[in-house]
Amino acid sequence: MDGTLVDTEPYWMDAETDLVASFGGTWTHEQALQLVGNSLIGSALILRSAGVDMEPQAIVDELTERVRVRLQQDGVPFRPGARELLRSLKDAGIRTGLVTMSLRRMAEDIVALIGFDAFDVIVGGDDATRPKPFPDPYLQAAEALGVDILDTVALEDSPTGVAAAAAARAVTIGVPHIVPLDGLGADLLWESLSDKDADDIAAEFARVAAERTEVAR
Repeated sequence: MDGTLVDTEPYWMDAETDLVASFGGTWTHEQALQLVGNSLIGSALILRSAGVDMEPQAIVDELTERVRVRLQQDGVPFRPGARELLRSLKDAGIRTGLVTMSLRRMAEDIVALIGFDAFDVIVGGDDATRPKPFPDPYLQAAEALGVDILDTVALEDSPTGVAAAAAARAVTIGVPHIVPLDGLGADLLWESLSDKDADDIAAEFARVAAERTEVAR
């Protein structure tokens, strides 16, 4: 979600910086980049090591609320082409799931603003048995959708997300945004979702699936 569907990573980074500063610490852009795609609890532990004297779950709740307020004030900055691609997938009858390490309530808030019923399934960070980079969130989503994970395509913008999708064995398309994804296990990289539709997804899936079959022979 954050970074692929919506450009909320700057909101999270600002919330982290302000929270660390409220405890007298400093938070650099480089430190913030380390949290991109991480589980919220994992990020909270890193923030504790930076001086935030709060329990991990309290940190998660505080950051989530700060970002939710920012979304209410400044709106939801959807990534270029994201809603259009979701509309195309919906029109083609392709089932879709949102797999995010943000809390479910945050995901539901954002999904409600897309303008149509874009997702059949949501797996939030508080739903996952183990967070990204483990494959569990993607496996849970595939099970909830009633599909084989090998028949799915994952779109990811973070190293941990790419690792999770690739470990689950979904066809993995990396869409770099805040951090580069070269050489991290994605089956292919797209510069953007702009001008992409269900036919593009289907074509890339067919190509990667054929390559996998050939390698297995």
